[in-house]
Amino acid sequence: ILIALALLISIVMMVPSRVNTKFSVIESRLVQSLEAENEVFTQEELLHYPQAIQNFFIQGGYIGKPKMTGLTAIFADTPFSLGQNKPTILIDYTQINRADVITRYAKISSRIYGLPFEGLDSFSEGKGSMEGYLAKFIRLFDQKGEYMDKACLVTYLAEAFFLPTVALSDAITYEEMDALTIKATIKAYGMEASGIFTFAETGEMLRFTTEDRMAVGMDGKMQQVPWTAECSEYRMKDGMLVPTRLRAVWHYPEGELVYFDGRDAEINYF
Repeated sequence: ILIALALLISIVMMVPSRVNTKFSVIESRLVQSLEAENEVFTQEELLHYPQAIQNFFIQGGYIGKPKMTGLTAIFADTPFSLGQNKPTILIDYTQINRADVITRYAKISSRIYGLPFEGLDSFSEGKGSMEGYLAKFIRLFDQKGEYMDKACLVTYLAEAFFLPTVALSDAITYEEMDALTIKATIKAYGMEASGIFTFAETGEMLRFTTEDRMAVGMDGKMQQVPWTAECSEYRMKDGMLVPTRLRAVWHYPEGELVYFDGRDAEINYF
């Protein structure tokens, strides 16, 4: 039995992954479709924005830099929780965000019980989905619907300052709560989602908190839970301060669950 199992695993490892294949096609087509921006970030265009957002661009070194059209972010060996009272695994995580059209894709690669575990998050043309596979073929989940559409939209908003061109999009409006706290609302595809950005006095965006995401377990169970994306460990890249650590946290009544803790992110702009 052990020999047969080892043989089966060997065969699975050699078979092409449908997630990797699909993501590679998406990435290639998306990158090829991007057109370089001819504009640069200017201090003048920031004048009607809250001071905390102006500080992000000015103190972060973005003024005079070309506006980005997209990004890829890669997190290697990242702790990822499978849910409350469930194990934490290490994943490789790659995402693509587009600035001119609200679009986001992310791929997860890992192992569970020695078998490949892969996931693909998609948000395109207002439709969101999350699918996961074990051993490259066994579908564990395929989540779609209005709750996923809104969750993907608010995630895109949460990452607006990763891809700063997005932060200045006409689809997003801001309301200053206090000097370092800004409420942001994004409207697109007939949907609306909001959250609160918190900034440091030195300009960095520190966290985004929202109640517009549903916590969905691998069993499909949904729960309305506050969600936070935390940014830290900013480093200089091409003259701009860029976060290299991202933590994603569910604030359950029983206690916080840090389900993603990515360090040393490799962020590349287009």
